[in-house]
Amino acid sequence: MAPREVLRAEAGNYIPAAAAELIVEITSKSNATNERIKKAAGYAQAGVPLYLLIDGCAPGGPTITLYGEPKDNVFRVLRACKFGDAIDLPQPFGFTLDTGEFPAK
Repeated sequence: MAPREVLRAEAGNYIPAAAAELIVEITSKSNATNERIKKAAGYAQAGVPLYLLIDGCAPGGPTITLYGEPKDNVFRVLRACKFGDAIDLPQPFGFTLDTGEFPAK
């Protein structure tokens, strides 16, 4: 999610990661490691404030993790839960994501 002024200012479908307020990634078996490590590091390095990882392939079972407070190429875990639980997203979003309908594989 990016501010409207960024969406209007950018030509085409490209938005710089640094302009995003929240990036959401959903893993699959073929990309889970990339989403957990490489993309997270890249988004943190770009200064994206929030990264929500919906990880249906997590080794301990499907999880949702909200990362924030990026520093260099590392995020801090702000919240984590398993599929079926609710997770609160901070402002500027300020809502609760109900994951009860997420398919647990």
